[in-house]
Amino acid sequence: MPYDDSSPYLAEGPRVGVRHFTYADGAEFTARARESKDLHHPWLFPPDSTAAYATYAGRLIEDPAKAGFLVCEKGADGALAGFININNIVEGAFQCGALGYGAFAHAAGRGLMREALELVVRYAFGPMGLHRLEINVQPANTASIALARACGFRLEGFSPDMLFIDGAWRDHERWAITKEVLRPAGRDSA
Repeated sequence: MPYDDSSPYLAEGPRVGVRHFTYADGAEFTARARESKDLHHPWLFPPDSTAAYATYAGRLIEDPAKAGFLVCEKGADGALAGFININNIVEGAFQCGALGYGAFAHAAGRGLMREALELVVRYAFGPMGLHRLEINVQPANTASIALARACGFRLEGFSPDMLFIDGAWRDHERWAITKEVLRPAGRDSA
């Protein structure tokens, strides 16, 4: 039931809720990031120390061109299952943002991130007023590509040497979705 003022979440589904980052989430977030190093490598490197988390969360909390969302398991005392960030938010005629995300190891493969990504997309296209979201994924990251595809994103192109990750410039596939092609809530993809 998304956008319920009595809920601790900005949006929620049957199994997860999403809420903004807070500085107080540092201990749990960094513990989950340390537990998930093998899952995340070589694709992403979330902060795994208190100081790194404070810097990371601070950018998501304070920079209007970013929005960070924590994925929380409902019925598990709100345990963090992952995170989804919208970076490089551009307003005006573009109304677009670039998504990044990661599941924590204990939640991987359980469908929680799909539910959460669909919630964040609807929130971005609703209260945030965005029109387009993009995901840039390294071609070998099959789990991330499967998540983008399952949530209705379409492959738009290929960007060689796009981002500097893990010591090298990495190629990325560009996936995107616009408000007009968003599937109705609850409808499974074909």
